[in-house]
Amino acid sequence: MRHTTPATLDSTDKPVIWTVSVSRLFDLFRDITLEYDDLATIEPINLGFDDAARHIRERMATERCDAVIAAGSNAAYLKGRLSVPVVIAKASGFDVLQALTRARRVSERIGVVTYQNEMPELAEFSATFGFDIAQRTYVTEEDARAQINELKAIGIKVIVGAGLITDLADETGLTGVFVYSAASIRQAFDDALEVARLTQLESNRSRRTVVADTLRAKHGLNDLRGDSGAMEALRQSVVLYAKSPATVLIEGETGSGKELVAQAIHRESPRSLGSNRPFVAVNCGAIAESLLESELFGHEEGAFTGARRGGHAGLFEAANHGTLFLDEIGEMPLALQTRLLRVLEEREVVRVGGTRPVPINVRVISATHCDLEERIREGRFRPDLFYRLAVLRLTLPTLRARPDDVASLTEWSLKQALAALGARPHPNLHAELAACTPLFNRYHWPGNVRELRNLTERLALFLASEPLQALTPGFVLAIAPELGRPVASAFAMSPPPGAATESAAQTLARFGGKRDATAQHLGISRTTLWRRLHAGDAN
Repeated sequence: MRHTTPATLDSTDKPVIWTVSVSRLFDLFRDITLEYDDLATIEPINLGFDDAARHIRERMATERCDAVIAAGSNAAYLKGRLSVPVVIAKASGFDVLQALTRARRVSERIGVVTYQNEMPELAEFSATFGFDIAQRTYVTEEDARAQINELKAIGIKVIVGAGLITDLADETGLTGVFVYSAASIRQAFDDALEVARLTQLESNRSRRTVVADTLRAKHGLNDLRGDSGAMEALRQSVVLYAKSPATVLIEGETGSGKELVAQAIHRESPRSLGSNRPFVAVNCGAIAESLLESELFGHEEGAFTGARRGGHAGLFEAANHGTLFLDEIGEMPLALQTRLLRVLEEREVVRVGGTRPVPINVRVISATHCDLEERIREGRFRPDLFYRLAVLRLTLPTLRARPDDVASLTEWSLKQALAALGARPHPNLHAELAACTPLFNRYHWPGNVRELRNLTERLALFLASEPLQALTPGFVLAIAPELGRPVASAFAMSPPPGAATESAAQTLARFGGKRDATAQHLGISRTTLWRRLHAGDAN
């Protein structure tokens, strides 16, 4: 459907949107751009990753851009590196189903390669409908190429994925099936129009640079869902901590909602109320050490090869008068821990390659899923930084510690997931979920609320494709058989016995060189695994 508006906008008032894509996605973007010519000034940029980021930054020094549209790994790379809002084009569940159907016509064995994370619902889809699906993930182009070669070696003939993946598959002599549909790309264009209009309104109110969508806290106190005593106590702590300018350390298992809590503290604080001050988040374990220093503290022109002309403000400067959220703080390299401590004590930052201190007024909230005090004993974390970060401490309850919240969270998440697929919940959904509650409550939920949300998205995909299907315990177990299996205690925050003495290289060898499985076992990102492997080589 063509997007319409009551009146054609004058070209000088039109939002300016740049699309960033390569390969097949570039062609799809170009075709859909024609439908939006009267609504926005849209320009395609046929570049990827660092080339695209550098190109956009240089042009924005003299040109206006209200929003950028990108997809997949390209979008993930750009989102944390641009001051302009990046709208991510996402393939819907129906896009994936259609792509798998097309792939099945080529071969009964199908490879699916996705950026960073697998799609857990595909395992159940494969078992239920008899599809032979092999999933792989990638981070870099080199990584993607290696995954595709591995799939080819085991006899896979057809690969489903984004443009980079399908191009690499074709180069390897396999058949690539593109996962994005025109409908999904149109949705991204519609979202970008809305973001661009909001950006324009903000610009008209103030001559200050517009804070990008990525620099705003989207979640507040009402998003901390649950009626249990543990959640009520958590909300009370959030309100109390929001009144203080002191640093906060949030501890909790993977998927327990640490960033959600950090955003809520910011939203309730004077730094946000009535002024929309920035909330800047960075995952210290997901960025290579060589880049993390520049991202946090900024750099001067010529500080290193590829440094931006005119220099670049870091995230501390971007968060000035607001909040900086340092996720996975336990993964920060020791050298950067020293710099961070100095910034917190002096309340000023010196860019990489610079000498001039820049005063900052930033509240720091950090989070970790690991035991920082254990890391201090191991010599991997500075004790003085720990005490500086942990003026206020907050430990998040696990989902298994609040079983009374599981039913309401499941119903809310399932309704949200169905709405995202354009489907309506069954009239008897509440009663059907009540019958499934014992099944949900027996499960250990090692991935906490994030795992529950992923499960409901998986259920929604099947319910949307079969509108008459009742949500029975048997149906749920068929889609999510893990609910019927006991969960080992290895999912707890404490590492399994022997883990502290086994090196990353030894663990990698134990998993047959599979980096995804090794990183998942260690509870770290692939980037952190890479860093530990190279640190081991250096030693």
